[in-house]
Amino acid sequence: MLADRKSLRGYLNPARLGQLDPVDVLTPDGEHVQFPVAKLRAIYFVREFSDEFEPQRKAFLSRPKLDGLWVKLRFHDGDTLEGVIPNDLLSLLDNGLQITPPDLNSSTDRIFVPRAALTEVTVLGVVGIARRKPAAAAAAAAQPRLFHE
Repeated sequence: MLADRKSLRGYLNPARLGQLDPVDVLTPDGEHVQFPVAKLRAIYFVREFSDEFEPQRKAFLSRPKLDGLWVKLRFHDGDTLEGVIPNDLLSLLDNGLQITPPDLNSSTDRIFVPRAALTEVTVLGVVGIARRKPAAAAAAAAQPRLFHE
């Protein structure tokens, strides 16, 4: 989806996404179309081309079950979208975010949002982290045993 909310259906190489400017899209007609990253609002990765590619739900109804960072994205036009991104700081250093949208039953598997399209990214929660042991359990394990039990 372009910044002016027009959409273009096509194929692109997701491995090079965020590294290339402009983005090269192969249309279903076999044409190569290039767009500067600054003109993109989001790239939707869908299971099949249909009329409805934008998720109907833009927020989670409850805490997501997917591992990662639960984030809320705010676009320049004020629109918001929640999603889950990998809990990997190196992936955040790219030119954008790849999120899993809240509606897992829609045709959209994931969404790439260029950094230039966003005004704000808020972390709402961390999901699926390993819990630390309580301090009392750690202290009891460190205490020496009597009578060599």
